[in-house]
Amino acid sequence: MSISSSSATGDGGGGSTSTIAADTTTGWHELKVPGHTKTKGGVGKGINSATFIVGGHSWYIRYYPDGNNEKSTDWVSVYLYLSESAAAVDGDVKASYKFSIIDDDADAGEDLSSYTRTGSYSFWSPGKPRGYYKFVKATDMESSLKGHSFRIRCDVTVMKETCVDPTAAKSLTVPPSDLHQHLGALLESEVGGDVTFDVGGEQFTAHKYVLAARSPVLMAELFGPMKENTMSSLQVHDVEPRVFKAMLHFIYNDSLPEIDEDDEVGMAQHLLVAADKYGLPRLKVMCEAMLLKHVDTSAVATTLTLAEQHGCEGLKEGCFRFMRYPGNTKAVMASEGFQHLRTSCPFLIEEMLAKLAP
Repeated sequence: MSISSSSATGDGGGGSTSTIAADTTTGWHELKVPGHTKTKGGVGKGINSATFIVGGHSWYIRYYPDGNNEKSTDWVSVYLYLSESAAAVDGDVKASYKFSIIDDDADAGEDLSSYTRTGSYSFWSPGKPRGYYKFVKATDMESSLKGHSFRIRCDVTVMKETCVDPTAAKSLTVPPSDLHQHLGALLESEVGGDVTFDVGGEQFTAHKYVLAARSPVLMAELFGPMKENTMSSLQVHDVEPRVFKAMLHFIYNDSLPEIDEDDEVGMAQHLLVAADKYGLPRLKVMCEAMLLKHVDTSAVATTLTLAEQHGCEGLKEGCFRFMRYPGNTKAVMASEGFQHLRTSCPFLIEEMLAKLAP
């Protein structure tokens, strides 16, 4: 590995310097587990997470509910694997990792601090995992979690050594984009607003060009051939004021506003419908992700109905995955939401049975 340097000029002595900048990339993945006892399958029986990308490399978590070998019987083992083939990796990969357990039913989803362990930087090659064969004693986990579902989180930091000239360190750092902050402030101030929406008796002022740039539906309403030249006020039906306000926030800020925890499911359901109506695919997927965070046996049938009616394939597949866990299908079919699903989307029942077939 070459190292750039600078040296004193002239024929005599002097000194020189060189700098190695440690360039790192950090990411994380969570493996959701419906409960420790529900996943037990015997010593050495591991369960792999989906693969995830950090630092340009593909990784996955392997979770052993009963330990990975006889030495770790009665323990939970967790490992991080580099999933790429040896041919795809140019030398070893240097990375650090941290495993944590998060109780889904704990207040604010806090990490269980006693179940967090960090590994220092080490060199990786495909097929050689890093982790803990005695991560946490199975009896301690069951006692702490009391049968709750939980998540195994793995934070990964990949290091790439880069040699730079000393003068490079003096270059300017470009700040991140703050366009969304300026647009959000424009929405709040209503300065230059040229269109007003009447939503359930509440008035919302916005800017035609911003709306048209973000939504093809609003582009057609505001600038299409059927628009009125003097149009400055629009009536909005079938959308609640609070939902329309949240949608406007997304259009200007490209993010969701703060939502009360008790209202997350209801807001996500209504906002998904609005996103589908106004052609906002990113907002739609954000709502799908929020609904999947709250999926349970009482709500999954209702969520499936919503997914089918609005073409949310990712949300639908997430519901099917949840129902594959032992005992979930029977509980879902006994729920009120399932009866509504049978009457409103009967053809979906056949698809569901095909997906859940062993």
